[in-house]
Amino acid sequence: MPGPAPVNETAASPRVPIVIPSYNSGRALRGVVEGALETGLPVLVVDDGSTDASFASIADLAVERIVFPENRGKGAAIVEAGRWAQRAGFSHVITVDSDGQHRPSEALLFIPRIERDPLAIVVGCRRFGRENVPGISRFGRWWSNLWMRIAAGVDCRDSQCGFRAYPVEVLNRVRCSSRRYDFEVEILARAAWAGAAIDSVDVSVEYFPADKRISHFKPFLDNAWISVAYTRLVTRHLIPWPHRVLFNPDPDPIRLSWRHPIVYWKDVHRKIFRKVGDENRLSLRHPIKSLKLLHEERTSPKDVSLAVALGVFLGALPLIGIHCITIAFYATRLKLNRPIAIYASNICAPFIPPFVPALGIELGHYLLHGEFITLPDVNTKQALFRTLGKEIHLRLGEYFIGSTLLSPFLAVAAGLIVYFALVSWPKRSPRPNPPRAMEKTDDAA
Repeated sequence: MPGPAPVNETAASPRVPIVIPSYNSGRALRGVVEGALETGLPVLVVDDGSTDASFASIADLAVERIVFPENRGKGAAIVEAGRWAQRAGFSHVITVDSDGQHRPSEALLFIPRIERDPLAIVVGCRRFGRENVPGISRFGRWWSNLWMRIAAGVDCRDSQCGFRAYPVEVLNRVRCSSRRYDFEVEILARAAWAGAAIDSVDVSVEYFPADKRISHFKPFLDNAWISVAYTRLVTRHLIPWPHRVLFNPDPDPIRLSWRHPIVYWKDVHRKIFRKVGDENRLSLRHPIKSLKLLHEERTSPKDVSLAVALGVFLGALPLIGIHCITIAFYATRLKLNRPIAIYASNICAPFIPPFVPALGIELGHYLLHGEFITLPDVNTKQALFRTLGKEIHLRLGEYFIGSTLLSPFLAVAAGLIVYFALVSWPKRSPRPNPPRAMEKTDDAA
């Protein structure tokens, strides 16, 4: 198949095409393609091995075409579209599903976001204000967004929406192993790891009755693949090894090189000791301002509760001697407030009284022996918590088992308590300035 004609940079033709991956879309495909052509943007249709007459229905329309001889998956179609766009000289592609749920005319809403941040993936956020939106779609979006936050540390408003704008450079440089529906979650996480931003724009969505709906999404199989993708992403993200940054937004990065250690330490020194100005950067020369910036970052009720939950979860785990560094690392990875997470972990510290370690030992002892530790069972006949503190080296196995099982429940409880407390806490209104005394005038005198 001959490649597309190169884009003339001096011409007035747009540099952002609309890409429509299609597989057995039936009569819906032509309507979507016609709506896309009305925007004035170039249109590419990727036929993913269709076996119906949907692709033949657009034979008379002025669109570019890529045909797969067999079904490869939606992700493979988007990747091939990225290669096509690079050869043609386009900077971005806007993908829209062929099932007719979205309005192709709203592709123009993505253009201002593309111009504002050329290296950002712009994801459409479906408006769920209508009554005919299935409950499973609402829950699926919330659930997917939650795991995207854990996997990539970014807030994506609708990580399941297929109406998106991809930078061609991101599509071609970020390597993903997924090629079907799970590609759309993997590309977001890996692009965020690589330094690309994730933006969003509100878009419309239409849910048709079951007899008119065109969907090849297999709820059990495709959700299983998406779950596997999230498991791989979360596991990789939590491994303490840096991600490869391909799109560094920092114009002055630290260049790690074992061949040039002096250059590396000069970069570190410059980063640490540069002045704190309007950019709100941390600096050892301004510890008070830097500490204030750390406390003020990401302090919405949701972010504070997540930081507390993280601190309690890791603080309750048997990470003896490395609690603080572990909490600081994962709070940074998940983009949560680090000081708040470390403060929250102190309620799990093994100091007097060691309530959380004692609970962990009690739970572990019960699971191993079928009974709790009671005061008569304590050899020294001293107070329970104090004795457990002295015998902790003898009960490490019980402590490891009990605290590992106890930590998620404590984290969820602490996070919910803090969230509802912050939401329901009345906001203090600023105190009004006292009225100034009226100056006496000559008339009043």
